[in-house]
Amino acid sequence: MEHLSAFFLSLVDHVGLVGLFVAMAAGNIGAPIGSEVIIPAAGALVATGHLPSLWQVVLVAVLGELAGGTLGYAIGRLGGRPFVHRYGHYVMFHEEEMAQVDRFFGKYGSFAIFLCRFIPVIRGVVSIPAGIARMPLLPFYCWYALGSLGFCGALALVGHALGNNLDAIVPWLHKFTLVIAAVIVIAVLYAVFRIIKARRKPAAKIT
Repeated sequence: MEHLSAFFLSLVDHVGLVGLFVAMAAGNIGAPIGSEVIIPAAGALVATGHLPSLWQVVLVAVLGELAGGTLGYAIGRLGGRPFVHRYGHYVMFHEEEMAQVDRFFGKYGSFAIFLCRFIPVIRGVVSIPAGIARMPLLPFYCWYALGSLGFCGALALVGHALGNNLDAIVPWLHKFTLVIAAVIVIAVLYAVFRIIKARRKPAAKIT
């Protein structure tokens, strides 16, 4: 995994946004690229002037993830569970991960896509079981895009803030991805709650 991550980091460094798109697309069909390092690195490259702007980094990263997610969804829909049995180990997706995603789907419905976008390993393959389950495309893409936006946006901001000091915390990014993801999820859910609450207040006054 470390060699593959290093390759994609070099790709982003030398090719720029195109390399970032390729890296994020590959990571969303199961390639162990270490997106928790790739995205902050891209943010740091903006701070050092190697990439044009932070919003472009986030946009390209999200589009790359959507491209990879689309391919994963198609694989799941066309290949079904036999694909997981036969080829899942090539993309680090085994029966254990499949069972975990099934539990999420059973408990949260399509919202599980959003939650799984923040879980290491599973975030890169969740589109496959979504395709197997033949999830409607509209909620799939909505939750997938929102989850990617939260994940990529937050990590890009971290990398941008650190700039040249990113190398010092790369090992910690691997270890604390779940903590970072949990903070992102809580922040997003809190924002959604505040928006819903704000919209309900005017309605309550009218009645």
